[in-house]
Amino acid sequence: MPVTKISGALLKKMVTNGAVNLKNCYAEVDALNVFPVPDGDTGTNMSMTMMAGVREIENVSSKQIAPILKNLSRGLLMGARGNSGVILSQFFRGVYTELKNVTKEFITLEEFANSLYGGYKMAYKAVMSPVEGTILTVVKDAANAINGKNYVTLEELVEAYLSAAKESLANTPKLLPILAEAKVVDSGGAGFVKIVEGMQMMLNGEQLHIQTEEEKAKAAETQAQEIIFGYCTEFIIELAEPDKFVESDLKDQLQAMGDSLVLVKDESLLKVHVHVNKPGEVLNIAQGLGELVTTKIENMRLQHTQFIEPKKQEHKEIGIISVCFGDGIKKAFTELGTDFIIDGGQTMNPSTEQFLKAIDSIDADNYIIIPNNSNVILAAEQAATLVENKKVVVLKAKSIASGYSALINFDPELSVDENFENMSEVINTVKTGEVTYAVRDTEIDGVKINSGDFMSLSGKKIFSSTKERIDAIKSLLDGLVDNDAEIVTLFYGQDVNEEEVNEVTEYINEIDDEIEIEIIEGKQDIYSYIVSVE
Repeated sequence: MPVTKISGALLKKMVTNGAVNLKNCYAEVDALNVFPVPDGDTGTNMSMTMMAGVREIENVSSKQIAPILKNLSRGLLMGARGNSGVILSQFFRGVYTELKNVTKEFITLEEFANSLYGGYKMAYKAVMSPVEGTILTVVKDAANAINGKNYVTLEELVEAYLSAAKESLANTPKLLPILAEAKVVDSGGAGFVKIVEGMQMMLNGEQLHIQTEEEKAKAAETQAQEIIFGYCTEFIIELAEPDKFVESDLKDQLQAMGDSLVLVKDESLLKVHVHVNKPGEVLNIAQGLGELVTTKIENMRLQHTQFIEPKKQEHKEIGIISVCFGDGIKKAFTELGTDFIIDGGQTMNPSTEQFLKAIDSIDADNYIIIPNNSNVILAAEQAATLVENKKVVVLKAKSIASGYSALINFDPELSVDENFENMSEVINTVKTGEVTYAVRDTEIDGVKINSGDFMSLSGKKIFSSTKERIDAIKSLLDGLVDNDAEIVTLFYGQDVNEEEVNEVTEYINEIDDEIEIEIIEGKQDIYSYIVSVE
């Protein structure tokens, strides 16, 4: 029977179905990352944000709309991860704001349409400099498509809203040239469409559940891109017989077991990244090829980020919170005075709630948060707005390298405002870059990239894509080091040996033998090198 008015119970089911649809498809959204780096996480962030909201409304007994949306908004706010997750939380906050004074058990289609429009308005307010061609454009176009229109049934309204969202999503490459070049649509917008699709499915009588691995395997027969393998498995092998190693044989074996395969050989070392359901079987295969140097297995379904708890400390004027990954990097930040390290940033962005817990754990009057990742800044800023009676400032540090350079300039004798100004100035002047590996073939700014290549990049600029890692780091240094450079800080990852680090150091000296060089064993994965130049 067509729906002409909306109850709290129905809205609750629709939102939950939308969240589950996104969760079942998050890997598809992750894969839309513009840069072919192995840490695309928009789908993961949005899914974890939505599921945090859904958990808050599971046990809400009220049948009224307002209490349900209030709890949903609170759950999304605290669970928001990444920029798209924060925007999503603000969208639903706007929906709630439009309906918070409703005391009826049902709302009209006009009230529902108005709330979606309010969601779009609130989402735009959350971003200081909105960029068109993103999730913001999708929520705006969808809201404008139904604004002021009269619909007889909810089915008609949702169909019009979803149709406009899909059309807007398809148009995002025309608004952001980099999307067109990478041949993808905006990942945040795609995640939003998945949510609305799930809501429509509920209206059509299709109640979803979180897929099991067996169900995902069956779904693969018709739509391989929606397979989600649960364990991110990475390892480095010292090949016993590198001359006899046949790369294609190992690729065939691993591709039959999972997806997201990246295989890179460097002389006698072999690095493998793959998503599978049985990581033990993969490691057995690896051991047959040689000696395991490093291994890392992560359950991608775990919905929390680990914390490194601080030691008990005396009251202080300024507490420092940093988001870091890699044991060596965490140690370096701790030695420079960080009071609380949130383990994450790459592939796992911390939630708003995690920042609040970090703040609560430090006995201080003021706080400086160093996100070290552009996709973490919004969640940190959202947390800062929720703290009462204490000052929390968020540095615009978009990389480990810039955050580290800023932290070196922290002075405990200065006020939080003076430190924020000084550290921000460093961030604005330091040049940073990374070397990582490509997970797919593409072309960006005229640079052709092949899956498995090593890429050197700085911000949104890719300097090179090459088969040899040493060539990639040299290309990065060529692009960053100029006549004004005085200090080069180099964090090297767990896949880089000391011999190669020495070669890189010599290369820097060849560029300019008066440059001061700081070498830090970061022990990070994904990024072989992280570099700052001051």
